[in-house]
Amino acid sequence: MDLGLENKVALVAGGSSGIGLAIAKELAAEGAHVAIGARDPERLVAAERAIKEVARGRVYATSVDITDSAAARRWIDEVVAEFGGLHIAVISGGSPPTGNAATFAMPDYRAAVDTVLMPAVDVALTALPHLRRAAWGRLLFVASETASVPISGLAMSGVTRAAIVRFAQSLAAEVGRDGVTVNVLAPSATRTPLLERVAAQRSTDGTVEAQFDAMGTHTAVGRIAHPAEMAAAAAFLASARASYITGTVQLVDGGASVLGPTSAHLPWEAEVTGSAKPE
Repeated sequence: MDLGLENKVALVAGGSSGIGLAIAKELAAEGAHVAIGARDPERLVAAERAIKEVARGRVYATSVDITDSAAARRWIDEVVAEFGGLHIAVISGGSPPTGNAATFAMPDYRAAVDTVLMPAVDVALTALPHLRRAAWGRLLFVASETASVPISGLAMSGVTRAAIVRFAQSLAAEVGRDGVTVNVLAPSATRTPLLERVAAQRSTDGTVEAQFDAMGTHTAVGRIAHPAEMAAAAAFLASARASYITGTVQLVDGGASVLGPTSAHLPWEAEVTGSAKPE
Protein backbone atom coordinates (compact mmCIF):
# COMPACT_ATOMS: atom_id res chain seq x y z
CA MET A 1 0.00 0.00 0.00
CA ASP A 2 1.35 3.40 -0.98
CA LEU A 3 0.83 5.72 1.99
CA GLY A 4 1.65 8.82 -0.03
CA LEU A 5 4.50 9.88 2.26
CA GLU A 6 7.24 10.17 -0.35
CA ASN A 7 9.14 13.46 0.19
CA LYS A 8 6.81 14.60 2.96
CA VAL A 9 8.64 16.29 5.85
CA ALA A 10 8.00 14.71 9.25
CA LEU A 11 9.07 15.99 12.64
CA VAL A 12 9.08 13.53 15.55
CA ALA A 13 9.46 14.91 19.07
CA GLY A 14 10.75 12.17 21.36
CA GLY A 15 12.08 10.28 18.37
CA SER A 16 15.22 8.74 19.88
CA SER A 17 13.71 5.76 21.67
CA GLY A 18 10.69 3.50 22.06
CA ILE A 19 7.53 4.26 20.13
CA GLY A 20 8.83 7.63 18.91
CA LEU A 21 11.88 6.01 17.32
CA ALA A 22 9.77 3.26 15.79
CA ILE A 23 7.48 5.88 14.23
CA ALA A 24 10.44 7.82 12.87
CA LYS A 25 11.82 4.65 11.27
CA GLU A 26 8.46 3.75 9.77
CA LEU A 27 7.98 7.20 8.24
CA ALA A 28 11.55 7.18 6.91
CA ALA A 29 11.04 3.76 5.34
CA GLU A 30 7.94 5.14 3.60
CA GLY A 31 10.02 7.83 1.94
CA ALA A 32 9.45 10.81 4.23
CA HIS A 33 12.25 13.15 5.24
CA VAL A 34 12.42 12.73 9.02
CA ALA A 35 13.65 15.11 11.71
CA ILE A 36 13.88 13.74 15.23
CA GLY A 37 14.39 15.65 18.45
CA ALA A 38 15.23 14.36 21.92
CA ARG A 39 17.28 15.27 24.96
CA ASP A 40 19.94 12.55 25.24
CA PRO A 41 22.71 13.21 22.67
CA GLU A 42 24.11 9.66 22.79
CA ARG A 43 20.72 8.05 22.34
CA LEU A 44 20.01 10.52 19.56
CA VAL A 45 23.14 9.50 17.65
CA ALA A 46 22.15 5.84 17.86
CA ALA A 47 18.61 6.64 16.77
CA GLU A 48 19.80 8.66 13.79
CA ARG A 49 21.96 5.76 12.69
CA ALA A 50 19.06 3.30 13.01
CA ILE A 51 16.72 5.54 11.01
CA LYS A 52 19.27 6.07 8.23
CA GLU A 53 19.52 2.30 7.79
CA VAL A 54 15.92 2.18 6.53
CA ALA A 55 15.45 5.74 5.24
CA ARG A 56 14.67 6.60 1.65
CA GLY A 57 14.80 10.32 2.35
CA ARG A 58 16.91 12.60 4.52
CA VAL A 59 17.32 12.28 8.28
CA TYR A 60 17.95 15.21 10.62
CA ALA A 61 18.60 14.81 14.36
CA THR A 62 18.67 17.54 16.99
CA SER A 63 19.28 17.46 20.73
CA VAL A 64 16.38 19.42 22.21
CA ASP A 65 14.31 19.48 25.38
CA ILE A 66 10.74 20.26 24.34
CA THR A 67 9.86 21.32 27.89
CA ASP A 68 12.00 24.36 27.06
CA SER A 69 9.54 26.33 24.95
CA ALA A 70 12.13 28.57 23.30
CA ALA A 71 14.35 25.61 22.41
CA ALA A 72 11.42 23.65 21.00
CA ARG A 73 10.38 26.56 18.80
CA ARG A 74 13.92 27.05 17.53
CA TRP A 75 14.10 23.37 16.66
CA ILE A 76 10.89 23.46 14.64
CA ASP A 77 12.01 26.60 12.81
CA GLU A 78 15.35 24.92 12.02
CA VAL A 79 13.63 21.85 10.62
CA VAL A 80 11.36 23.96 8.41
CA ALA A 81 14.36 25.97 7.18
CA GLU A 82 16.35 22.79 6.51
CA PHE A 83 13.63 21.03 4.51
CA GLY A 84 11.61 23.94 3.17
CA GLY A 85 8.37 23.03 4.90
CA LEU A 86 6.59 20.68 7.26
CA HIS A 87 3.79 18.17 6.68
CA ILE A 88 3.76 15.85 9.69
CA ALA A 89 4.31 16.55 13.39
CA VAL A 90 4.40 13.61 15.78
CA ILE A 91 4.55 14.51 19.46
CA SER A 92 5.73 11.71 21.74
CA GLY A 93 6.61 13.10 25.15
CA GLY A 94 7.52 11.89 28.59
CA SER A 95 5.49 9.77 30.97
CA PRO A 96 4.23 10.99 34.35
CA PRO A 97 4.78 8.91 37.51
CA THR A 98 2.46 6.02 38.34
CA GLY A 99 0.15 6.00 41.34
CA ASN A 100 -3.45 6.66 42.31
CA ALA A 101 -4.98 10.12 42.44
CA ALA A 102 -4.60 10.70 46.19
CA THR A 103 -0.93 9.70 46.09
CA PHE A 104 0.09 13.01 44.57
CA ALA A 105 0.20 16.54 45.95
CA MET A 106 -0.49 19.70 43.98
CA PRO A 107 3.18 20.25 43.03
CA ASP A 108 3.15 16.78 41.45
CA TYR A 109 0.14 17.63 39.32
CA ARG A 110 1.65 20.94 38.26
CA ALA A 111 4.89 19.18 37.31
CA ALA A 112 3.00 16.61 35.23
CA VAL A 113 1.11 19.32 33.40
CA ASP A 114 4.34 21.20 32.75
CA THR A 115 6.24 18.16 31.48
CA VAL A 116 3.53 16.21 29.60
CA LEU A 117 0.66 18.50 28.58
CA MET A 118 2.20 21.92 27.98
CA PRO A 119 5.13 20.79 25.78
CA ALA A 120 2.70 18.84 23.58
CA VAL A 121 0.47 21.89 23.20
CA ASP A 122 3.47 24.14 22.56
CA VAL A 123 4.96 21.94 19.83
CA ALA A 124 1.55 21.54 18.19
CA LEU A 125 0.83 25.26 18.10
CA THR A 126 4.31 26.03 16.79
CA ALA A 127 4.07 23.40 14.04
CA LEU A 128 0.51 24.29 13.06
CA PRO A 129 1.18 27.37 10.88
CA HIS A 130 3.64 25.33 8.81
CA LEU A 131 1.13 22.49 8.37
CA ARG A 132 -1.54 24.97 7.31
CA ARG A 133 0.85 26.62 4.88
CA ALA A 134 1.51 23.26 3.24
CA ALA A 135 -2.28 22.72 2.97
CA TRP A 136 -1.52 19.09 3.83
CA GLY A 137 -0.85 18.37 7.46
CA ARG A 138 -0.91 15.55 9.96
CA LEU A 139 -0.65 16.30 13.66
CA LEU A 140 -0.38 13.18 15.81
CA PHE A 141 -0.09 13.01 19.59
CA VAL A 142 1.34 9.78 21.02
CA ALA A 143 -0.34 9.46 24.39
CA SER A 144 -1.40 6.34 26.32
CA GLU A 145 -4.36 4.01 26.60
CA THR A 146 -5.31 6.20 29.57
CA ALA A 147 -6.40 8.79 27.01
CA SER A 148 -9.25 6.41 26.20
CA VAL A 149 -9.87 4.23 29.25
CA PRO A 150 -9.36 4.85 32.99
CA ILE A 151 -6.74 2.67 34.64
CA SER A 152 -6.25 2.65 38.38
CA GLY A 153 -2.66 3.36 39.25
CA LEU A 154 -2.21 5.59 36.20
CA ALA A 155 -4.15 8.57 37.50
CA MET A 156 -1.57 11.18 36.52
CA SER A 157 -1.33 9.74 33.03
CA GLY A 158 -5.10 9.90 32.71
CA VAL A 159 -5.26 13.52 33.81
CA THR A 160 -2.62 14.74 31.37
CA ARG A 161 -3.54 12.51 28.43
CA ALA A 162 -7.25 13.31 28.70
CA ALA A 163 -6.32 16.98 28.48
CA ILE A 164 -4.28 16.30 25.35
CA VAL A 165 -7.30 14.58 23.80
CA ARG A 166 -9.59 17.53 24.41
CA PHE A 167 -6.98 19.92 23.02
CA ALA A 168 -6.47 17.74 19.94
CA GLN A 169 -10.19 17.43 19.29
CA SER A 170 -10.76 21.16 19.60
CA LEU A 171 -7.85 21.78 17.26
CA ALA A 172 -9.18 19.24 14.75
CA ALA A 173 -12.43 21.18 14.50
CA GLU A 174 -10.51 24.34 13.65
CA VAL A 175 -8.05 23.11 11.05
CA GLY A 176 -9.85 20.40 9.09
CA ARG A 177 -10.71 22.74 6.22
CA ASP A 178 -7.05 23.70 5.99
CA GLY A 179 -6.14 20.14 5.02
CA VAL A 180 -4.79 19.32 8.49
CA THR A 181 -5.88 16.29 10.52
CA VAL A 182 -5.33 15.93 14.26
CA ASN A 183 -5.43 12.57 16.05
CA VAL A 184 -4.29 10.89 19.25
CA LEU A 185 -2.62 7.49 19.29
CA ALA A 186 -3.37 5.69 22.56
CA PRO A 187 -0.97 2.75 22.96
CA SER A 188 -1.20 0.17 25.72
CA ALA A 189 1.84 -1.47 27.34
CA THR A 190 4.56 -1.66 24.69
CA ARG A 191 7.98 -3.25 24.87
CA THR A 192 10.02 -0.07 25.06
CA PRO A 193 13.31 0.54 26.91
CA LEU A 194 11.35 2.40 29.59
CA LEU A 195 9.02 -0.53 30.24
CA GLU A 196 11.93 -2.94 30.15
CA ARG A 197 13.60 -0.96 32.93
CA VAL A 198 10.40 -0.96 34.98
CA ALA A 199 9.96 -4.70 34.48
CA ALA A 200 13.59 -5.41 35.43
CA GLN A 201 13.23 -3.39 38.63
CA ARG A 202 10.17 -5.36 39.64
CA SER A 203 11.58 -8.75 38.75
CA THR A 204 13.05 -10.90 41.50
CA ASP A 205 15.82 -12.16 39.20
CA GLY A 206 16.33 -9.06 37.05
CA THR A 207 14.76 -10.55 33.93
CA VAL A 208 11.80 -9.05 32.13
CA GLU A 209 10.15 -11.88 30.22
CA ALA A 210 8.02 -13.16 33.10
CA GLN A 211 6.87 -9.60 33.78
CA PHE A 212 5.93 -9.05 30.14
CA ASP A 213 4.16 -12.40 29.99
CA ALA A 214 2.07 -11.40 33.00
CA MET A 215 1.17 -8.06 31.42
CA GLY A 216 0.28 -9.80 28.18
CA THR A 217 -2.28 -12.06 29.82
CA HIS A 218 -4.65 -9.10 30.01
CA THR A 219 -4.86 -8.62 26.25
CA ALA A 220 -6.99 -10.46 23.73
CA VAL A 221 -3.88 -11.44 21.76
CA GLY A 222 -2.01 -12.67 24.84
CA ARG A 223 1.04 -10.41 24.76
CA ILE A 224 2.12 -6.79 25.00
CA ALA A 225 2.83 -4.71 21.91
CA HIS A 226 6.02 -4.18 19.96
CA PRO A 227 6.94 -0.58 19.07
CA ALA A 228 6.75 -1.40 15.36
CA GLU A 229 3.06 -2.26 15.75
CA MET A 230 2.35 1.18 17.17
CA ALA A 231 4.48 2.74 14.45
CA ALA A 232 2.41 1.05 11.75
CA ALA A 233 -0.76 2.62 13.13
CA ALA A 234 0.95 6.00 13.43
CA ALA A 235 2.26 5.89 9.87
CA PHE A 236 -1.22 5.21 8.56
CA LEU A 237 -2.67 8.13 10.54
CA ALA A 238 0.10 10.31 9.10
CA SER A 239 -0.56 9.14 5.56
CA ALA A 240 -2.55 10.38 2.60
CA ARG A 241 -4.79 7.33 3.07
CA ALA A 242 -6.02 8.70 6.41
CA SER A 243 -7.22 12.03 5.02
CA TYR A 244 -10.75 11.58 6.45
CA ILE A 245 -9.65 10.53 9.94
CA THR A 246 -9.44 13.45 12.36
CA GLY A 247 -10.41 14.29 15.92
CA THR A 248 -10.11 10.65 16.97
CA VAL A 249 -8.44 8.69 19.74
CA GLN A 250 -6.99 5.54 18.21
CA LEU A 251 -6.76 2.97 21.01
CA VAL A 252 -4.23 0.27 20.13
CA ASP A 253 -4.25 -2.15 23.05
CA GLY A 254 -4.39 -5.68 21.66
CA GLY A 255 -7.97 -5.96 22.86
CA ALA A 256 -7.17 -5.31 26.52
CA SER A 257 -10.09 -2.91 26.86
CA VAL A 258 -12.62 -5.57 25.86
CA LEU A 259 -11.50 -7.93 28.62
CA GLY A 260 -12.70 -5.72 31.46
CA PRO A 261 -10.84 -3.99 34.31
CA THR A 262 -7.12 -4.43 34.69
CA SER A 263 -5.79 -7.05 37.07
CA ALA A 264 -3.30 -7.00 39.90
CA HIS A 265 -0.58 -8.60 37.77
CA LEU A 266 0.02 -5.22 36.17
CA PRO A 267 2.77 -3.29 38.00
CA TRP A 268 0.85 -0.02 38.34
CA GLU A 269 -2.24 -1.89 39.60
CA ALA A 270 -0.19 -3.51 42.34
CA GLU A 271 0.92 -0.10 43.56
CA VAL A 272 -2.66 0.95 44.16
CA THR A 273 -4.16 -2.26 45.52
CA GLY A 274 -1.19 -3.37 47.57
CA SER A 275 -1.28 -6.77 45.90
CA ALA A 276 1.73 -9.01 45.54
CA LYS A 277 4.32 -8.71 42.81
CA PRO A 278 3.69 -10.65 39.59
CA GLU A 279 4.68 -14.28 39.81
